[in-house]
Amino acid sequence: MDFLPPDGMSIQEAGEALGEGLQAASAGWREVDRTFWDTFDGRLHARGKSCVHEDGWLRLIDLKTGIEVAGVAAPLPAQHLGIGEIEASRIREALRELIDVRALLPVGHVHVRARVLNLLDDLQKTVVRISLEEPILVGGGGADKPLRPRLRLIGLRGYDGELRRLTERVESEFGFKRTDQSLVDEAVRAAGLTPGGVSSKVEIALKEGERADEAAARVLVRLLAVAQANLNGTIADTDSEFLHDFRVALRRSRAVQRELRRVFPSEALRNFRAEFRWLQQATGEARDLDVYVQEFDDFRSFVPEPMRADLTPLLQVLTERRLGARRVMADALSSERASNLLAGWRAFLDEFPAMSERDRPYAALPIEDVAAYRIAKVYRRMVKMGGAIDRRSPADRYHELRKKGKELRYLLELFGAPLFDPAVVKPMVKTLKGLQDVLGRHQDREVQTAMLHSVRVEVAGRDGGPAALMAMGVLVHSIAEDEQAARVEFEAQFDAFASKERRGVVEETFG
Repeated sequence: MDFLPPDGMSIQEAGEALGEGLQAASAGWREVDRTFWDTFDGRLHARGKSCVHEDGWLRLIDLKTGIEVAGVAAPLPAQHLGIGEIEASRIREALRELIDVRALLPVGHVHVRARVLNLLDDLQKTVVRISLEEPILVGGGGADKPLRPRLRLIGLRGYDGELRRLTERVESEFGFKRTDQSLVDEAVRAAGLTPGGVSSKVEIALKEGERADEAAARVLVRLLAVAQANLNGTIADTDSEFLHDFRVALRRSRAVQRELRRVFPSEALRNFRAEFRWLQQATGEARDLDVYVQEFDDFRSFVPEPMRADLTPLLQVLTERRLGARRVMADALSSERASNLLAGWRAFLDEFPAMSERDRPYAALPIEDVAAYRIAKVYRRMVKMGGAIDRRSPADRYHELRKKGKELRYLLELFGAPLFDPAVVKPMVKTLKGLQDVLGRHQDREVQTAMLHSVRVEVAGRDGGPAALMAMGVLVHSIAEDEQAARVEFEAQFDAFASKERRGVVEETFG
């Protein structure tokens, strides 16, 4: 919990005032380097937490109370820090809940000169630490930059009442004011960055009556920005979410290209769609293998406990294949072809709304009319496709419906949410997600079965290969059973999605 001293009061004077007015013992002056860490998308910031490395310790701090949630002795990480690189400890488990598979990245490095006071109770035990600090941003924009002096109250576990009472006193008796931002946020801003990281959300405020081509261009510019923001992390393999968010931005872009194709010049769009398809395919194998390795414990759970360790050779093969696929993908994403595609796409988005409308019949129509037409049409198509599916249908029927569902979901999220009644759009998206989840599970099991067959020879040649093959046989059987279970669950999910009431709402809103 941080405070600013009264106007005109130096840190030295603030220390003297607090030392005289409180039962506090001076612990002298100290100088420390404090490096703050968060994920690329600011997951700790969003939860009111900060991860800081200081004095050989990695600590998780609650920014509201200043209390340390957990900590562990650790050397200063290099460029990024994954959960698996942290020693087994409370902080590792706390961080796992907060950031999942994301890596921690350095977001600010501050050198602090501080005078430390220990607030004592009647038994002379320290109950709150008081740190009067003069921070300097190190290397912010190429040069060190002084930040505002501040008072930091550091709560200790079990002494929440003492921290609360001291907080009231420093404000009411000594005139300190709560800071409008934490030290980490001030450091990030001073470095020219945005606190809270880089979001991959796409929330464009579309307006009724806006030309369809101009609205599409604004949405696609944002999607391109998301893809480019995640490109370097994808190539560097910083964590798997960079590639995930990169691919989602590509898929959404391709959906807009397909569903709103009549707002674009046809020949130029045809070329871009082919190149975007190439880019999506270039990242597909690496993403699949990311998921296999990352979720391997789920694989293990499909076989009996005594056989789970036998699957280790399979994990080794998948890990090696992942590294190879990552190298191939990095070469593609670093290529001149990829660079030219992204630069050319941005230039096209800036220019095409002003182009001739001769082969763009929907270009000047209001975006809400075009979006409603496409949402209703895709929904009707899905109802027809799903109604023709039963438990004996070939797998590709489920897969095609899943792909069409993605198109509808992107239309609803990108255009439906900002333009139509949330009371209609939100329940529709929720129902669609339920359907997509079961379709996705069905598709995953189909692909996983094919993958397991494809690696049999390679796994057989490893130490423990014969036992691994036996376990893989059980795994294939269990996955096939779950695929069939997904077919059964599909029926209920599709009935909710295609109910008479839902069809009526879609027709009334979009039809």
